[in-house]
Amino acid sequence: MSPATREVYRDTLLPLLARRPELMCLDSDTGLFGAAHAEAAGEQYLNLGIAEQNLMGIAAGMAASGRVPFVNTMAAFATSRALEAIKIDIAYNRLPVRVMATHGGLAAGHLGPTHQALEDLAVMRVLPGMTVLVPADGAATAAFVEQSLDVPGPLYVRLGRKATPALPDGPPPVIGKAQTLREGGEVLLVGCGPYPVLACLAAGEELACHGIESTVLNMHTLRPFDTGTLLAAAARADLVVTVEEHWRGGGLGGAVAETLAEHAPVRVLRLGVPDTFVDRVGNQEDLVEHYDLTAERTVSAVRTALDTTARSRATNRKEHLA
Repeated sequence: MSPATREVYRDTLLPLLARRPELMCLDSDTGLFGAAHAEAAGEQYLNLGIAEQNLMGIAAGMAASGRVPFVNTMAAFATSRALEAIKIDIAYNRLPVRVMATHGGLAAGHLGPTHQALEDLAVMRVLPGMTVLVPADGAATAAFVEQSLDVPGPLYVRLGRKATPALPDGPPPVIGKAQTLREGGEVLLVGCGPYPVLACLAAGEELACHGIESTVLNMHTLRPFDTGTLLAAAARADLVVTVEEHWRGGGLGGAVAETLAEHAPVRVLRLGVPDTFVDRVGNQEDLVEHYDLTAERTVSAVRTALDTTARSRATNRKEHLA
């Protein structure tokens, strides 16, 4: 298992604070930074309590004064309760605030719909100048925290709550550059976040057993979007499938469909949480299974789509010959 991405963020940030006096850590009483962590950070750590709008406003003021604040809050509150402050105070002024949003997607499943963030990627990726990242494991999180120091303007990072499986070893991810995790042919599988990317990888293995080769992309950066890598992979595919821990509208599936519709139309299937509020309480793994964000669902969707396409082509050929 990979450590919880939120904990990796914290443990990566603390030594950076010691080396970079311009960095600040602003907390909203998340509990992520305990007494020992706060002591280690010293005056570069401020716990402002549960007041997310104020948190973003103060971060904007610090950024305008030459600081680089890392802001800790839950994704559901960052992208709904504090959205106006992010939009007007931070994004509008292109300030270097790093919004580190924990409990992304279904990670707060045990707390119900009020604490789940299934709209955050759609909301944040449309804000001008906002970099949007979804690390798939702890190693990616550490890499992004360090790389973020060189990113101009605001940045949003979706983090989880607890440990998730690690991705296979490979080169560290780079902000703005999609990772190709598997090379294949007629199907392109695109995921973001821990469970969706792992589902794509497992689906790729299973599809190969059925004679269907696939490419798997970890699209960890939703903005700036790696159009080049997506188009190159889609050019070899008859079908593109996106998998995300997000409502189907506006997130990864929306970004992929928009890009391909504009540059290279191909059939896109978007797998995500259906257009409904979560109707049960459970941990993240339970809800991922409940909403079928799995390798099995991905394989089934691919095989059904390819069979439908094959039958349609056969019918068209018969009609043409007739």
